[in-house]
Amino acid sequence: MSEVSNNKSLLRVDDIHVYYGSIHAIKGISFEVNEGEIVTLIGANGAGKSTTLNTVSGLLKPRSGLITFEGKGIVGIGASRIVSLGMALCPEGRRVFQQMTVRENLEMGGYSRPNTEIPASLEDVFMRFPRLKEREKQIAGTLSGGEQQMLAMGRALMSKPKLLMLDEPSMGLAPILVEQIFDIIKELHNTGTTILLVEQNAQMALSIADRAYVLGTGKITISGPAAEVLADDRVREAYLGG
Repeated sequence: MSEVSNNKSLLRVDDIHVYYGSIHAIKGISFEVNEGEIVTLIGANGAGKSTTLNTVSGLLKPRSGLITFEGKGIVGIGASRIVSLGMALCPEGRRVFQQMTVRENLEMGGYSRPNTEIPASLEDVFMRFPRLKEREKQIAGTLSGGEQQMLAMGRALMSKPKLLMLDEPSMGLAPILVEQIFDIIKELHNTGTTILLVEQNAQMALSIADRAYVLGTGKITISGPAAEVLADDRVREAYLGG
């Protein structure tokens, strides 16, 4: 495994195996995310990217293997406890609470924080996403796709995560909105947030990441500094159109 950071390991995944019934979805993958990095997982549809994030966040339980966060084992402790430890998942497909207002969605994201901290967290999210402030009282289901993605990211940030996991943040968005979302990811990183990014837009993901892992049907096939992975002929052919 190539290392480019002297920072301490925040998340470590060691040889996890995940099954859906009899289907062996994740076949012994290992990777780590160091403090202050953007690490990206790329791969084709069905490679196991979302399954990996759902397992790390406690929504799925691996049949075997270890997951440690800040040196503590977190397998089997439950998703809400994992959020309270400092990890937040912005799920694929956004999944905002459609019938609730923008503000109510954000407040739901802060459920693991003391009530006294919610106003400051809201202010921080509104500063990062001025569009959400403008639509604070609007029903989330009436927002555009780009606005819903901003809301999903803002909701994840309400828990003040040490590690923000983003699952396909550009999915279904127009190119100009994809640029906006990636600018926001870079800004979050610049202000100290560690990010684990799952993304089908390999070019965009590799252009902002420090390190990358390529998943192919449940196994890591390539890993290393993102610039090296971007230059790899196998990656260019498979994900970047040659």
